[in-house]
Amino acid sequence: MSVTVFIRYQIDPFKRAQFEDYAKRWLTIIPKCGGDLIGYFMPHEGTNNIASALIGFESLAAYEAYRSRLRQDAEGMANFHFAEEHKFILAEERTFLRKVVL
Repeated sequence: MSVTVFIRYQIDPFKRAQFEDYAKRWLTIIPKCGGDLIGYFMPHEGTNNIASALIGFESLAAYEAYRSRLRQDAEGMANFHFAEEHKFILAEERTFLRKVVL
């Protein structure tokens, strides 16, 4: 069964540009590590402190393998450190979704 990971970020609204730089880096890192990146989404109108990402995987096992590869990836780890250093992510939630089919 395929799964889609929905990541909800609460971001510092005064550091949106830094979060967008962070998100842009994932656009190449995630596919390289085995995730099917659907996209990162920035606030546009309305709420200015919520961003999200959607990443698809063939299974939960594929997600776990991806997480392992991500932790071994120098660019991925550098991006995690960038976020920690600049503190633009205030909270992060992951939800695992499955597609509704007939």
